[in-house]
Amino acid sequence: MELGLVGLGKMGGNMRERIRRAGHTVIGYDRNPDLADVHSLGELVDKLKAPRVVWVMVPAGGPTQATVDELADLLSPGDVVVDGGNSRWTDDEKHAVELGIKGIGFVDCGVSGGVWGLENGYALMYGGTKEHVAKVQPIFDALKPEGDFGAVHAGKVGAGHFAKMVHNGIEYAMMQAYAEGWELLEKVDSVTDVREVFRSWQEGTVIRSWLLDLAVNALDDDEHLDKLRGFAADSGEGRWTVEAAIDNAVPLPAITASLFARFASRQDDSPQMKMIAALRNQFGGHAVEKS
Repeated sequence: MELGLVGLGKMGGNMRERIRRAGHTVIGYDRNPDLADVHSLGELVDKLKAPRVVWVMVPAGGPTQATVDELADLLSPGDVVVDGGNSRWTDDEKHAVELGIKGIGFVDCGVSGGVWGLENGYALMYGGTKEHVAKVQPIFDALKPEGDFGAVHAGKVGAGHFAKMVHNGIEYAMMQAYAEGWELLEKVDSVTDVREVFRSWQEGTVIRSWLLDLAVNALDDDEHLDKLRGFAADSGEGRWTVEAAIDNAVPLPAITASLFARFASRQDDSPQMKMIAALRNQFGGHAVEKS
């Protein structure tokens, strides 16, 4: 199969290589000419035989919208666009309508696997009609991990990115739990080797996971994480998960708390804690620390 791939960064570049290893032809375009196989989207489309499939791996929002708009003018009826970035599911519905007017299909695909995906495969969650998904299926099969699991046709357009969004929300909460447990273990005097405690959990426990394995890798590199600053960004999908929970009246206390913990990590001196300290001093005479 032939595939056009737009965006050849850390994820897209490795995906191109994995698809090629499976025997398919990939023509890649990136704004960085050192990474690209062609020099424009127009050239990419011209090199593909109809019906074409073009997979987009660029940042969500404006960059994805601009790419979809340009492809809408370049592609023909019967072609399919796949958005494999981290777009919001509501954008998928909009893109499907915009492309559908011109007879172009649209599939959204949430992709998980990060820098390990080239060797291990990528977990894929995709949404769209059966007809459009079928045109992309050989690429899904090339990207997914070996075995029976790791890929799912989640439902209608938007379902893939919605499923990936919830996946990332769960990931937030799991990472937060590991982080809180690690800090507590580091705090007490009685536990003298926190790293080996984490390592011992990798076999035979109910909390073993790939995230736990990665935590042990990190501790092997920097046993007490002294080289790192306690700052964590968020990609936006955690926020969207919490917003979707509010819209659907679904309680997500663990995921919401993990998102707010990331916000707290960005404060060198918490304004909220200033008020807490002031109130404790006012009602109980508790000591305060001056800035």
